[in-house]
Parts: sequence; structure tokens; C-alpha cells
Amino acid sequence: MVNFTKPELPPVFSDLQKKVGDLMASAPTAEVERHLKQALSAALSRLDLVSREEFEQQQVALARAQAQLTSLEDRLAELQSSAKSS
Repeated sequence: MVNFTKPELPPVFSDLQKKVGDLMASAPTAEVERHLKQALSAALSRLDLVSREEFEQQQVALARAQAQLTSLEDRLAELQSSAKSS
């Protein structure tokens, strides 16, 4: 029989899990929801996350940079071939 162990959670999530467990055991539903949102917000704020808007802006900037790089590589190849033929 194979014995699987539960993977260890990162500290942020294990802290969140403990807080949620503590809240569920001692508070009414509305208060649990409020505290859960606060705990989740605190846990997520400690992570290195970006908003969807920032991510999409960076995708656009990266696509522009890649296009410029391709253009510059093509231009360099042209200059190198013209220098060799001179």
C-alpha cells in the first residue's frame, strides 16, 4: 500500500489556513466572511502579483520590443551583407 503525504503549504497559505480554521470555529457567518476577505487580502498582498491590466500592458510592450528587435536584426543582416559585398 502506498502512503501519500500531504505536500507542505507555503507559509503564507498555511497561515491563511490556520486563520480560516480559527475563524470558522468561533465566529458567525458574516463575520467569518469579513475576516476571510481580510486574511485573503493580506495573504495575497504578500505575494508578488500584478494586476491583469499591468500584465496586458507588459504583453503589449514586450510584443513591441520583439518587433523592434526583429527589425533591427534584419537591418543588421542587411548592413553586414552590404559590407561583405563592398
